[in-house]
Amino acid sequence: MPEIFRFFGIRFFYFSNDHLPIHVHIKNADGTAKFNVNPVELLENKGIKKKDLLLAESIIEENKELIINHWNDFYNS
Repeated sequence: MPEIFRFFGIRFFYFSNDHLPIHVHIKNADGTAKFNVNPVELLENKGIKKKDLLLAESIIEENKELIINHWNDFYNS
């Protein structure tokens, strides 16, 4: 599981066998969720609180380019 980064107790990652479109998984003490990256959109939530989803969404939005570059570097190398 390639980890992109961690912020405020939230781990942002994807699976090594993931698929397009580019998306990111998040995990914290409460559960997991999955976001599409472009546009940023919640796809799935399993237990993460709304305030943490909103925080994660804003972090993804702010770091969209970094996430896309990380994904492309991993899958195209």
